[in-house]
Amino acid sequence: MRFTFLRSTPIFLANHLNHLSSLRTIRTLPSSSSSSHVAISSVSKLSASLDHLFDVKQEHGFMVKQGTYNSLFLQNKLLQAYTKIREFDDADKLFDEMLVRNIVTWNILIHGVIHRDGDTNHRAHLGFCYLSRSLLSEVILDHVSFIGLIRLCTDSTNVEAGNQLHSLIVKQGLESNCFLSTSLVDFYGKCGLIGEARQVFEAVLGRDLVLWNALVSSYVLNGMIDEAFGLLKLMSSEKNGFTGDDFTLSSLLSACGIKQGKQIHAIVFKLSYLFDIPVATALVNMYAKSNHMSDAHKCFESMVVRNIVSWNAMIVGFGQNGEGREAMRLFGQMLRENLQPDELTFASVLSSCTKFSAIWEIKQVQAMVTKKGSAEFLSVANSLISSYSRTGNLSEALLCFHSIREPDLVSWTSVIGALASHGFAEESFRIFESMLQKLQPDKITFLEVLSACSHGGLVQEGLRCFKRMTEVYNIEPEEEHYTCLIDLLGRAGFIDEAFDVLKSMPTEPSTHALAAFTGACNIHEKIESMKWGAKKLLEIEPSKPVNYSIMSNAYASEGHWNQAALLRKKERRNCYNPKTPGCSWL
Repeated sequence: MRFTFLRSTPIFLANHLNHLSSLRTIRTLPSSSSSSHVAISSVSKLSASLDHLFDVKQEHGFMVKQGTYNSLFLQNKLLQAYTKIREFDDADKLFDEMLVRNIVTWNILIHGVIHRDGDTNHRAHLGFCYLSRSLLSEVILDHVSFIGLIRLCTDSTNVEAGNQLHSLIVKQGLESNCFLSTSLVDFYGKCGLIGEARQVFEAVLGRDLVLWNALVSSYVLNGMIDEAFGLLKLMSSEKNGFTGDDFTLSSLLSACGIKQGKQIHAIVFKLSYLFDIPVATALVNMYAKSNHMSDAHKCFESMVVRNIVSWNAMIVGFGQNGEGREAMRLFGQMLRENLQPDELTFASVLSSCTKFSAIWEIKQVQAMVTKKGSAEFLSVANSLISSYSRTGNLSEALLCFHSIREPDLVSWTSVIGALASHGFAEESFRIFESMLQKLQPDKITFLEVLSACSHGGLVQEGLRCFKRMTEVYNIEPEEEHYTCLIDLLGRAGFIDEAFDVLKSMPTEPSTHALAAFTGACNIHEKIESMKWGAKKLLEIEPSKPVNYSIMSNAYASEGHWNQAALLRKKERRNCYNPKTPGCSWL
């Protein structure tokens, strides 16, 4: 009778609904080694899955009490339980107390590093510390160990460390392992080393579909859509015999244009993936981003089952293509079908409302957001700030900003831009100074601040801001930053200084920068500088009528009417839609 009870105990524990009851039951077991091992292993899994630190600690204490603490099998189970509930201090203490460690021990520890706190570089460093210690202990690493280490290199985009791991993998003869090769392909693809990814792929003889998908995804990630499409054809050939799955098709659809997208649509139809929600949603996305909204809508309507992602794809598509009212109509239909919107839905609908200045609809959406508690999501709160600002409701935008418990960089940047666009340049700059005490700005934040300084005539503040961006935060100025600086100096009448900035740009001045410069020259009647800028504009865009108008106005202001007339004739000859000269009798 006693023997039967012991034999059935592990099953009883594994299926017990209450993990605390399992712990109580295990205390009544006889101290048989095999039964204790199996029972404690079962409870370890159960407690770890329920995230109960107290119960794992109880198991730990029970192992010490029963004299089974030095069992390597049980210690590994306990180590795994600690890492799963993210109690890494306890895991480290247990690891240090272990007298014997095997490959399972090291694998648990290495994979646990992936989920630790800290930045990716710190985690990668810690992972390689464990690698060094394991090699010193003469443990032979397996493919599971290397997969965890490669993941750390991928997260931190540490190419040098990844290359060293690859060499070690080859040295140990594991380069043909399909699981390991998939991780390497993913690593090289995410680091932009597509040639190395292809070499790893080619070295594997028995490729599975996951490995093919990893290489397809790498090509897509690096913008090599033609190569990814070619790989789809190659994997579908008779030699390889893979038709692709929902991941393959979704990856390709996420990046391809309309021509290749239609070909993939045909493959989707042929392989009967039209009823697969991720693939059908990817089709909707593809057509929407290609401005083929009628095709996107057909795909959406043909879906038998739709999830929130499908609805969001269609709503975002309408919004991005300027069909805000259609987006609102679809949002209403979604609510009538009792589907609960998420933060992306609200953000997309708010963006659509903004484009046709639907202030009443924005207020309705905000009321719904507040009712559902979605105002806590920063993406929704930031969309509300942007929507109210762009529809002229600065006070509402500021209320939304001040209601955010912990604004992120997007929140601060949005409110800085809102104040600047409504003419409150000084207040915008003060908000920027407040933000610097909490967060580090990025290039978009500096662009908004420079724009505020430009429109508010804050020349010295703008110059200090530009200097701070380059010297303190080491942000490389882009074309837009130079354009704002030129506009700032030009509006204030510092034409020579604006010209110096224009000439100091690391690339050829863009049309926006030249237009800002010539506009300032026109206002301050710097005709020679204006002619220089207009000439540059004509060289870059000879078919744009406004460039001829700028040069013609420069000639006219000097009284060179013949040259102005000749330029107008040239405009009519070179431009598809030339400007009609005005005439007034007053």
